[in-house]
Amino acid sequence: MSKTQLRSTYLSNISERERLALKRLADYTQIDALPEIWPLAAKQFGNTVALYNPHAQPEVVITYTQLLEQIQKFAAGLQALGIKAGDRISLISDNSPRWFIADQGIMTAGAVDAVRSSQAEREELLFIVANSGSTALVVEDLKTFNKLQDRLNDLPVELIILLSDEAPPQDTPLKVLNFSQLIEVGANNTLVPVKQNYETLATLIYTSGTTGKPKGVMLTHGNLMHQLLTMGTVVQPKVGDVALSILPSWHSYERTVEYFLLSQGCGQVYTNLRSVKRDLKEIKPHYMVAVPRLWESIYEGAQKQFREQPANKLRLIKFLLDTSERYIKARRIAEGLSLDNLDASATERLAARIQASALLPLHILGEKLVYAKVREATGGQIKYVISGGGALPKHIDMFFEIIGVEILQGYGLTETSPVTNVRRPWHNVRGSSGPTLPATEVKIVNPETRQPLPVGERGLVLLRGPQVMQGYYQNPEATAKAIDAEGWFDSGDLGWLTPQNDLVLTGRAKDTIVLTNGENIEPQPIEDACLRSPYIDQIMLVGQDQRSIGALIVPNIEALEKWAETQNVDLSRPNEIVSASPSPKIDLESKMIQDLFRKELNREVQNRPGYRLDDRIGPFKLILEPFSIENGLMTQTLKIRRHVVAERYRDIIDGMFV
Repeated sequence: MSKTQLRSTYLSNISERERLALKRLADYTQIDALPEIWPLAAKQFGNTVALYNPHAQPEVVITYTQLLEQIQKFAAGLQALGIKAGDRISLISDNSPRWFIADQGIMTAGAVDAVRSSQAEREELLFIVANSGSTALVVEDLKTFNKLQDRLNDLPVELIILLSDEAPPQDTPLKVLNFSQLIEVGANNTLVPVKQNYETLATLIYTSGTTGKPKGVMLTHGNLMHQLLTMGTVVQPKVGDVALSILPSWHSYERTVEYFLLSQGCGQVYTNLRSVKRDLKEIKPHYMVAVPRLWESIYEGAQKQFREQPANKLRLIKFLLDTSERYIKARRIAEGLSLDNLDASATERLAARIQASALLPLHILGEKLVYAKVREATGGQIKYVISGGGALPKHIDMFFEIIGVEILQGYGLTETSPVTNVRRPWHNVRGSSGPTLPATEVKIVNPETRQPLPVGERGLVLLRGPQVMQGYYQNPEATAKAIDAEGWFDSGDLGWLTPQNDLVLTGRAKDTIVLTNGENIEPQPIEDACLRSPYIDQIMLVGQDQRSIGALIVPNIEALEKWAETQNVDLSRPNEIVSASPSPKIDLESKMIQDLFRKELNREVQNRPGYRLDDRIGPFKLILEPFSIENGLMTQTLKIRRHVVAERYRDIIDGMFV
C-alpha cells in the first residue's frame, strides 16, 4: 500500500474528534520515513528538552536541536565507516538517550537495526546477530562487547560501536569505536541522504516472548508511521509535557509511544525500577507508559500504607473505598461505560445516575481525606497513563479510577507495531482494551473453523491494518502461518467485541488449560482475581490434563508477617520449600498458613464475575523465589514465561496432582 493510500485510510471511518486530532499531525503526513521527523521536530521545538537522564553521571540533557545534530552525526559516521542502505546492524543496549540517538542514527543512515537488551542471554544475542546478518554491532558498553567477542569471528561483523566512552580494546581484529569517536567521524563527514519509503524495512525486533525460539519481526517505516500518525486520536500532548520512560526502549510498545510523544514536543525522562517511585514524585510526569505490574506495585504500596494505619482510620479508609467503588460502578452504568451492563435500559441507567449522585458526597470526602494523598505517589500531574503488554486486573483498574488516575489500556503485539486497540479518554470502558486505531480491523473467529463469530461471542482475535508486520525475517513458513492470504494476522489471543467495537480479551489460546472433563480454563482472569489478596504476590495456574486446576503462588512475605503478628503466630520454623534466593525461615507448609491461603483463594475466585465450579483452585504450592526477568521466569515486559516456570517447577507441579 502506498503512502497516499495509507493516508486516505487513516481518514476513513473515524469520528470528527479523531479527524481534528489528526490535523495536528499534518506536517508528518507528508514524509516518507521515520528519520524525516527529527528535522521537522527540531525546527518546531528547538531548545525544548527532548531527552533527560537524571541518573547518568553526569546527568544528560539533550534539546531537540541537539538531538537532531547527534542523530545526523551518528548516521554520517556510520556511512563514513562503510555502512550502506539496507545493511543490518545489531543494536544491543538498554534505555538511555544514546540508545535513541543510535536507533535513529542507524535508520537515518538507511540501515536496519536488530534490537535487544544487553541483559539478554549470550546465546540469544549471538543468534540475533547471526540470524539478522548484521555486519556491524552497536553495544551498550565494553562489558556487552566482551560477552560476545569470542564468537564474533565466526560472523560477518566488521564494525563495533560502543555507546559508552570507554577506550576501545586494542586486542581485537575488529574495528571498534566508542560513541564520541563515532560522533567525531560523523562531524568530519557529510551525511548522504538515503531515499526510503513506507515499504522500506526499518527494524527487526526479536520476540523472546513466553514460548519458542526468537523470531525477527520485520517492521517497515510504514508500520511505524501508522502508529505515530494515529496515536494522536487517543491523546493530544502539549509541547513541554513530560513522559517518564521505564519500559525497554527497544520493545515495540515503549518505542512507538516514544516516537509519537517526541514528535509532539514532549520531554522524555529516563527512570528505572530502583528509582521509579521516587521519580514519579519528583519529576511529576504528565504521561507514562508501563505494564500492569507497575500499577500493581503502586497499588500494593498504597495497600501497605493503609494496613499500617490505626484500626479506626483503616476502617474509615475501607468504608470510603467500598463506597467509591459503588459510586464508580453506578457512574459507569449511567454513562454507558460498564462492561458488565452493556444492555442497561434507560430506566436502569437513570437508577444508576440517581445512585451515583447519592454516593458522590462520600466519594468527594474520600478524595479529600485519602485519594489525593495516594495520587501524590504518581506526582499528581498525570494526564494519562497508558497500560499494555498484558492484562490489567479489574481491581487495579478500579483502584486507579477511584483515586482519579486515568488508565488507557491498550492492546497489540510486536507483530502489529504494536498498538491495534486502545481505550479513549472519552470512551474508557474498563475491562476492555478499547476500540481500534484508525485503519485497523479486528475480527473474532471460531478457532477451529475460522468462521466469523457474532458480536459478544468469544473466539480467536484476528487483526488487519497498516501496522501489521512484513513478516518474520528469513522465516516464510512462520510468516505464512501467522498472516493469511487476505492479510489477517493471527494474534493467538482469545476475546470478544462489544457492540461499540471495544475489544475484550479473555486469554491466550495457547495458555488455555484443558481439564480431563473437557472444560477449557483461561488462567489470566482467575490469576488476576487471586492477586486481589494481600497475601499473594504472584500466581500461575497449572493443571493441563488434570481433573482440576492448581496454582504456584509466590506469597507476600511482608503481609504474611503482619498477619502473623495479629494472630500471634510464630512463623520462624524451618521452611520445607527449597528457595533459590535468600528468604525468611517460614514454614509455608504449616496448617495455619495453608488454611489462610485456601481461604484467600476460595474467596477471590468465587467472588469473580462469571465464576464456574471448574474455576476452583484445587492443590497449590507456595514458593519463595519470585518470578523475575533476572531468573528467566518473566519476559522484559514482565509477563510470566509459563513454559519456563512449568519446566523449572515440574517436579512440584507433578507432585500436586498425585
